[in-house]
Parts: sequence; structure tokens; C-alpha cells
Amino acid sequence: MKASQRLLVKKSVNPANFNKDGLEKTLSAFSLTMMGVGAIVGSGIFITPGIIAAKYAGPAAMLSFVIAAVVCSLAALCYAEFSSTIPLAGSAYTYVYTVFGEFLAWILGWSLISEYLFAVSSVAVSWSSYFQNLMSGFGLKLPTFLTAAAGTAGVSGAGFNLIAFVVVLAVSLLLVGGLQESTRVNSIMVIVKILVIVLFIGVAIFFVKPANYHPFMPHGVSGLVKGASLAFYAYIGFDAVSTASEEVKNPKRNMPIGIVGSLVVASILYVAMAAVLVGVVHYSKLNVGDPVAYALAVIHQNWAAGIVSLGAVVGMTTVLIVMLYGGTRLLFAISRDGLLPKVFRTVSPHTKVPVKSTWIFGIIASVFAAVIPLDKIAELVNIGTLFAFAMVSIGVVFLRRHETLQQINSSFKVPFYPVLPVVSFLACVYLMLNLRAFTWHMFGIWLVIGIVIYFAYSYRHSRIRAGLRAKESKS
Repeated sequence: MKASQRLLVKKSVNPANFNKDGLEKTLSAFSLTMMGVGAIVGSGIFITPGIIAAKYAGPAAMLSFVIAAVVCSLAALCYAEFSSTIPLAGSAYTYVYTVFGEFLAWILGWSLISEYLFAVSSVAVSWSSYFQNLMSGFGLKLPTFLTAAAGTAGVSGAGFNLIAFVVVLAVSLLLVGGLQESTRVNSIMVIVKILVIVLFIGVAIFFVKPANYHPFMPHGVSGLVKGASLAFYAYIGFDAVSTASEEVKNPKRNMPIGIVGSLVVASILYVAMAAVLVGVVHYSKLNVGDPVAYALAVIHQNWAAGIVSLGAVVGMTTVLIVMLYGGTRLLFAISRDGLLPKVFRTVSPHTKVPVKSTWIFGIIASVFAAVIPLDKIAELVNIGTLFAFAMVSIGVVFLRRHETLQQINSSFKVPFYPVLPVVSFLACVYLMLNLRAFTWHMFGIWLVIGIVIYFAYSYRHSRIRAGLRAKESKS
């Protein structure tokens, strides 16, 4: 076999083995939907609608979220077909391994590691900030050098964000206790978060002034589209749901429901929040750090501001749970294929959870959150996600041609095939090309590190390649 063929060797998927020797199946469609909403709806719902309205779309911010949801749903539909056809841990990494081969799968898996790792770290830093605001309301305040990373504005010398460090470890402890317990806590928190959002909408809607909706699109269609580009990133996170496919009861039915359902619920919440927010306060005044709290102050409903802050903290906690979970299952899947050390695939006989993988991932993320400034650790999240979206979208075309998998009676098929997958692929590539040059440079460095690891370790330890070598030696 040629070297190029060895690099692109594909993972053999046997549908008869989908329920054997894997993780325990405990998740329902409801649990998946709550995971998706937990990942998508974080603190951003209290911030991004105001920023989009003030800087780009004006009162049409609600339409920016609709456009972003439509674009994101294209990739979501592609994920739904893959996850219901190949119900294995690893999400996009496993799908690409099956249809494109090992090397591309490793590149994508390594990119997704950056998405989950830096997403957890950046959300933990934001969680720390909101938590400190809550504590300051009770007159409690930690020293600055224990709440901000070195290099953060206003912080001189070494810094260590103790709160961000601790919250990641606390979530890791929750996850190693068992998936069923973790999803139960996540579901409760998601419901609390939704209730807080509904509370704001229910209170603020009585103070809406129709005059604030004029002009509806002050910056024209271009402003609407720019707003949609920013809103798109508010939706990323639903892909973490697909990492759970191996632990789902009846994945052919529940995976599409969980992925699409979470996106629908999140879209309704974002659109409703944006519509009410710009109706209460003129869009030109919403370019503030906390537009929701500002709106409550404008209508003299300060009593609800503390509840909203609590909702933001709860919202970010659910994001931490789901993204940390997604990262550990990704490491589990890559390790099971031999591309990472076996410590990452060790599953506890009691909780059926990859405990060592969870702690390793959690400790690294907690250290990053504690010592690296937020603006630096957030750079790699978007490009890694879009890369995964693009590969999964175009991968559906090859999935339909797969000799083994094309015979599977999947309960979900992407509509308007092959037009929709191709459009989704092009949309993701277009958004990637519009990212900052600095982001591409960081992404390139991350990929170089990944390629070095692949040829230094993964290539030689690949289980699939080991099987090929055994066959060749016999022949």
C-alpha cells in the first residue's frame, strides 16, 4: 500500500457492533435537547442581541438571529444524518474517519480538541467575571491577582484566575460521577436558565415602545448580514450533542430530535430576547457590556437584574458541562482508534465514564482558564467549529456513497440532497475565509503541532493500520 493510501485509510464501520463494547446508553431525546440548549444558550444571550443591534442590524437584530439559525441548521441537518447513521462517540472526527480517511480525521479531531478545550477555558473566565459581580453584591471580593490571568488589562505581574480554575474542576468532578447524574443536573440548570429568560421577556414586554423599531434596518441589508455573521457564533455548540451518540437510547430517532430540537428552542429564545430588547431600549444605546441589565435599569425593574445575573451564571455552567463532556468523548474516540494513548479510553467499570480522560482534559482546561487572558484563548473556537461543520456537510455526499452504510435504514436523511450539504459546506468555508488573519495564524500553529504528534505517535499506533500490517504480513 502506498504511503498516501496509508494516510487516507478509512475506518471500517460495522453496524452490527454499534451496541457492543462501548459507553453505556442512558440518554433520551429530552436529555439530548437539554444538552444542546445548554451548550448553545449561555451568557451570550444576555449580551450578543444588544451588540448586534447597536453595531450592525438595529431593530432587525431579531432577523439576524433568524438568518444565522437557518445557516446553522444546514450543518445541523448534516450532523443529524451522520449521528443517526453512525451512532459512535467522536462526532465529526468519527464521521470523517469513515468517509475521508485517517489523516483528515486526525486533523479534524485535533481542531475539535482546540474548540472544546478553548471553549471551556473561555467560558470559565466569563463565569468567573459574572460570579464576582454576584459576590460583590454581597460585599465579597477576592484580590485581583486571584481573579484575573496575567496579561489581563489592569493586572500587573503574575495572575491566577482562581475562580475559573475551580469551576472547571468542579464540573469535571460532576462528570466523573456518571453521565446520568450530569445530564440531570444540566437539565435542571437549563430549565432554570429558560425560566430566567422568560422572566425578562415577560417583565420587559410591557415596556416595549413601537417607536424603537424605527428605522427597522438602519444599516441596510449589509448590516443585517454582518449581524447574522456574529449571531452565527452564538449558535455553535450543538455539535457537542453529536459526541453523545454512542450513549443514546435509540440514536436513529433521538439524535435528530436532540440536534434539531435544541437548535429550534435556542433560536426561539434568541429571537424573542432580541425582539423585546430593541423594543424596550433604542438600539443605539445597547452597545454596553450588559444590555439586558441596562434595559432593566431603564424601565426601573432593577429587582430582576440580580435574577438575570444568576441566569447568566447558570447558563454558562451548562455550557461548561456540555463542552467539557464533548471534549472528553472526543478524546475517548480518538484514543480508541489508537491515535492517542490508551489512558484516554479507560472507562470506569462503575460509572461507565472515561474518568482519566475527563480529569486530564479538565485540568488542562482549568490551567488555561486560570493563566491565559480571555481574548487569547477564544481565538481558536470559531475556526475549529467551522472546519468541522464544513467537513461534516460535504461528508454527507460521501456517506451516501459508502458501500456499507448506504444500506442502513437511517431514520433521518438530509432533505434536498445533494444541494443542501454543498450549500452548507460553501457557507462554512465562506465564514472561515472572513475570520481574522491572527485566527488563521493561531490555527496554523495548532495544526502544525497536531501533525507533529500524528507522525511521532498516532501513525505508528493506529489500530486500523496495525490491522493492515498484520494482513500484509500474512499474505
